[in-house]
Amino acid sequence: MADGQGYGLLKGKKGLIFGALNEQSIAWRIALACKREGAEFSLSNAPVALRFGELDELSEQTGAEVFSCDVTKEEDIEELMQQVKGEHGNIDFILHAIGMSPNVRKSESYQKLNYNWMQQTLDISAISLHKVIRYADEAGILNDGGSIVALSYIGAQRIFSKYSDMNDAKALLESVARNYGSRLADRGIRVNTISQAPTKTSAGKGIKGFDGMYTFADKLAPMGNPSADECADYCVTLFSDLTRKVTMQNLYHDGGFVNAGIDEEMISDLAKLYGEGESEEE
Repeated sequence: MADGQGYGLLKGKKGLIFGALNEQSIAWRIALACKREGAEFSLSNAPVALRFGELDELSEQTGAEVFSCDVTKEEDIEELMQQVKGEHGNIDFILHAIGMSPNVRKSESYQKLNYNWMQQTLDISAISLHKVIRYADEAGILNDGGSIVALSYIGAQRIFSKYSDMNDAKALLESVARNYGSRLADRGIRVNTISQAPTKTSAGKGIKGFDGMYTFADKLAPMGNPSADECADYCVTLFSDLTRKVTMQNLYHDGGFVNAGIDEEMISDLAKLYGEGESEEE
């Protein structure tokens, strides 16, 4: 569990966590895991998210300051970095757990995307990573040997029709991570993405057909879908000094889904569902 027994992996480290919304969200669970491992950090989300008031609860649990930031506005990000600098001085890790698509929310088909909405999708879900790293770097708050992690999804490599332009956004997100990872490597700063399995969060449940995506992945993955808490534990290792030479990677945390073909049980179920019946050979 994210708030269970810790190992002191992040003792003395300081960070910035974007995207925690409620106790179901992965970023929320990561924040609890970071606290468990001894880290201090600030929390940030968009003004509309802060109006829900739930982040106050996480702030109380972790002792983290909450800062408002609209990642589509460069001036907001610049101001945030100065606020974090005032709170912590320098920081050792950043979590980017930001993603939103108006086209997905409005169930627009990929062939008929609203391009203004698509620009919002890319800006919020991918280009924001570039902005966050840029302005953290320019503010001089990134410690050498630090770690930046962004949450991705296998839709960057494989097409899930209901995921629509978020497939494109995650592909761009992973590219930004690789590009910036190469440019910060001389300071020992790692930049990686975690490709998490479908997870039952508020954001995930907002995708039409999510239950089907979740069940499909859970049945196909040899180990089943990992939970948000299991993702949090994995993320902690990437923030820790145990992964000092892991960078520019898209790391699959999906129970083996990425390498799975199809198992016999699923073949049998599909045959019953779609087949006309085959006689068994003796």
